[in-house]
Amino acid sequence: MESTLILAIRHGETAWNREGRLQGHLNLPLNELGLRQARRLGEALADQAIDAVYSSDLDRAAVTARHLARPHGLEVRLDERLRERAFGVHEGRLWTEIEATFPEDALRWRRRDPDFQPPGGESLTMLDARVTAVVSELAARHAGQTIAVVAHGGVLDCLYRVATRIDLQAPRSWVLGNASVNRLLHSPQGFTLVGWNDDQHLQGLTLDDPGVPGFIPATPQALKA
Repeated sequence: MESTLILAIRHGETAWNREGRLQGHLNLPLNELGLRQARRLGEALADQAIDAVYSSDLDRAAVTARHLARPHGLEVRLDERLRERAFGVHEGRLWTEIEATFPEDALRWRRRDPDFQPPGGESLTMLDARVTAVVSELAARHAGQTIAVVAHGGVLDCLYRVATRIDLQAPRSWVLGNASVNRLLHSPQGFTLVGWNDDQHLQGLTLDDPGVPGFIPATPQALKA
């Protein structure tokens, strides 16, 4: 069975990314910088052969994916299994608020307890199983091809760990930049890391840049898979 090249991409920046506020399954839009990052991403990958584009159904990922898919004439295939980790009662909170209000949760979180499940949310173990299953399924569907998977920081963290055989409890020492390009191979033997956090297309991009022509709004019609 042939290998599948996976372009794993985190969505562009949101206002809550900038604030350090947990988003989880809450549906936040891209901010102005995030929209510019998405456009740069689409330009950078315009000449890359891509056979299919998959995305989380949350707007911040889906809009990023549409900018990527547009030069290839591809529709974005939305899949809720590519969503960020569900943080339950902690969604919308800053880390300092969690430490002050839920000190036991904060301690288990800091220790990366794989079985810690925030009330109403997911554990790292649950997230890892979900991510590994769905991306393996999508890759197997496109054996010998190239697919783009646009998702979230927690999703990409799981992919990095499974590709490099790093335990869920190990501290994170790698960057998960917004709208950066990460490359993995998937074969019957599993995932292999090819390259990580390629952000050359984002160099020099700031909030002071001119507005972006050709903005694609997050309308249901635009995001329809």
